Amino acid sequence: MTHEILTWLLAGGVPLVVIAAGVGTAVRLRRRGRPTPPMPDEAAGGARTGVAAPPAAGVPPQPAPPPGETLPPGAPPATNGPAAVEAPEVPLEETVEQPAVAPVERPAPTAGRLTRLRDRLARSGSPLGARLLAVLSRDRLSEADWEELEETLLLADVGAGPTGEIVDALRTRVRVAGTGDAIAVRALLREQLLALVDPGLDRSLDTAPTTAEDGTTTPAIVLVVGVNGTGKTTTVGKLARVLVADGRSVVLGAADTFRAAAAEQLTTWGSRVGVRTVRADREGADPASVAFDAVRTAQAEGADVVLVDTAGRLQNKAGLMDELGKITRVLTRTAPLSEVLLVLDATTGQNGLSQARVFTQVAGVTGIVLTKLDGTAKGGIVVAVQRELGVPVKLVGLGEGPDDLAPFDPEAFVDGLLGA
Repeated sequence: MTHEILTWLLAGGVPLVVIAAGVGTAVRLRRRGRPTPPMPDEAAGGARTGVAAPPAAGVPPQPAPPPGETLPPGAPPATNGPAAVEAPEVPLEETVEQPAVAPVERPAPTAGRLTRLRDRLARSGSPLGARLLAVLSRDRLSEADWEELEETLLLADVGAGPTGEIVDALRTRVRVAGTGDAIAVRALLREQLLALVDPGLDRSLDTAPTTAEDGTTTPAIVLVVGVNGTGKTTTVGKLARVLVADGRSVVLGAADTFRAAAAEQLTTWGSRVGVRTVRADREGADPASVAFDAVRTAQAEGADVVLVDTAGRLQNKAGLMDELGKITRVLTRTAPLSEVLLVLDATTGQNGLSQARVFTQVAGVTGIVLTKLDGTAKGGIVVAVQRELGVPVKLVGLGEGPDDLAPFDPEAFVDGLLGA
């Protein structure tokens, strides 16, 4: 009897003790502010998440009851009814905004651009033209007046030789025609200045593709050289706009590999007008290799012109000038250079003339690009550089705008100096 009582107590009493302990634990947790541990069905995610828990293994899924009926007591919940399981939410695809592509610009036509230079020189009251006219308009010219006239021409960087020629010619004409008539003086001075600028020089750019003996077409190769600070890379970008405006297809070669900013600047200029830029993949790469790749790219794409920008270099640095000679030799293996343009700053005067001499010897300069020419008294460098080298000024910079590069027109230039 005693054994049976003990067995009953163990069978019924232990569960009671466990239940009482669980209830006590829950009460203590609530008093301490802790969340009550989830019940088994909640931990499985059934009621709390809105998704029914999966049926136990071996239990087939139960169909949902018809509308208006309920499941019998003890039956497992329906698992395949429309309201039993909610479809998981599918995240919407994120919309990735594509960067806006800048429209390709259409450069202004080159015709008539130099008229703006003439207007600017006239508005600025060109010191060169104004002083020459002031001296020549006097009733009687003394020896001091002629010395003043000579000094004005020298300060304008016309050069000693051309200055002596124009003063002698003016002395002769004044003795015959006299002075005092402003219209006659202006016409006389215009004639003499125009003769010095020499309108008979060929100032056209050779940008036509060439055809080899085997019938292959090679784009025109234009090499642009100059010293530091003359605006060479900017000039190349503006020249690309000039050629695009004239209907030419262009490829740019960023052979100034010593300045990463130069390649970036040239790429920006080219992208504005839809022109490809070939550049090195690292700073300090071989400039001749970049120039050669640019020509190959232009050949593959059938472009008309390749514009090669080179690093600025001082004319008295033998190593840098030798490197320029290497670029020239590498390019001429593919085709002869169509143009070698030297960019000169018009404000540098006679120093620019010494630069031009060395660059002509090393690279064979075929044309001059004068920048910063508008509103300056140094316009005489046009006369000096042409007389010294026999190389014509082909392009002039009119200002800082993207289309402020124009083909040089001798008559418009002289008229601008004289305020006509």
